[in-house]
Amino acid sequence: MRRWFAQRAAELFGQVDVLLAPATPCVAPLLGTEWLELNGQRLPARPSLGLLTQPISCIGLPVCAVPVWGCSEAQPGLPIGVQVIAAPWREDHALRVGAALEAAGVARSPVAALD
Repeated sequence: MRRWFAQRAAELFGQVDVLLAPATPCVAPLLGTEWLELNGQRLPARPSLGLLTQPISCIGLPVCAVPVWGCSEAQPGLPIGVQVIAAPWREDHALRVGAALEAAGVARSPVAALD
């Protein structure tokens, strides 16, 4: 199955340099949140937040995840994670797009300082 996904990704990256995809299924939860409500289901927060990144990691594609702001009218002060996915060995593409998103003000540093 992993080989099949890697082959599909290779075909895709023959046409595009990067793919943007959600990294998280919801906006960032508040610190200490243990459960999320997603599509009417109550799910544990920690494993649920990584569901969208695991398939990409399994096929070894380079990824730059960035926090993107303004995606939720219900929670405008919290970001959603976005993956910038690149072809194998093209970390430069993922990082360049991540830097461009940051320069444009779309991606910026976290809400709280992480000292």
